[in-house]
Amino acid sequence: MKQIIIVADSTADVPKAIVEEYGIHIVPMRLAFGEETFIEGIDITVEEFYDRLSKSRDLPTTSQTSPSQYVEVYRNLMQQYPGSPIISLHISSGMSGTYQSALLAKSMIEEEHEADADITVIDSLCATYGFGLQVVLAARMAKAGASVEEIKAEVDRVGKARQLYFLVDVLEYLQKGGRIGKAAAILGTLLNIKPILSVDDEGVIYAVDKVRGHKKAVSRVIELFKNDYKDQKDINIAVCDCVNPEGAEEILRLMGEHFTIHEVVRTSIGAVVGTHVGPGTVATFIWPAE
Repeated sequence: MKQIIIVADSTADVPKAIVEEYGIHIVPMRLAFGEETFIEGIDITVEEFYDRLSKSRDLPTTSQTSPSQYVEVYRNLMQQYPGSPIISLHISSGMSGTYQSALLAKSMIEEEHEADADITVIDSLCATYGFGLQVVLAARMAKAGASVEEIKAEVDRVGKARQLYFLVDVLEYLQKGGRIGKAAAILGTLLNIKPILSVDDEGVIYAVDKVRGHKKAVSRVIELFKNDYKDQKDINIAVCDCVNPEGAEEILRLMGEHFTIHEVVRTSIGAVVGTHVGPGTVATFIWPAE
């Protein structure tokens, strides 16, 4: 049986070393500051992106990958790996139209190639490493010789078991993106309010809580995880940040006081999500270690 090929868009924020280890095919998103357009991870690094974001008066715009771009990706992979199934995983359809682009590309390829096309498109219902952990799981299983059905079932199971929280440091970017009003942002800044966000079952970001002060906000995130995983002490964890490594390490250390941590992943939140949550944000993802 041919090894399954794993494709994902760049919003998965999978560290480069892991991408290379498992041969994951990453399709980059595009973003623009005014008239300047960049390809995420190629024309602009994470550090360069946040530097520009902090200096920009307006938010950059991000654009989903088009169906024609995915047609090209799938067609090239089919030529490079004849007969190998493709599993293509994507940022939540509740946040982006990328999943729909991939679905349309799949149907276009199937019309062209019929029996030769074996493409499975998966909606992760999440973003950044909440989705990346599913990509890595799929890649590991593919390397171990698992079937498409086995990978789909496990990706779905882990997606339902994961828990995640974003701790937002500043309100400016939520306000610029229209998620909160200007008056609420000003008042929240004066009161040192720290929003805690998560992603619901439909893959849409929502506000869980808002806490006054950094220390209390971090404690609240730990409390939420403890409540979510009352009967599960053995976990894997990914901590992702927007140029805030100290904040990420703080949460990782505190989580280690309450859970037995097996796998640890440290990565950065990329441009698509980072545009809306802003510098200083720390996102924590946990899933059962089994």
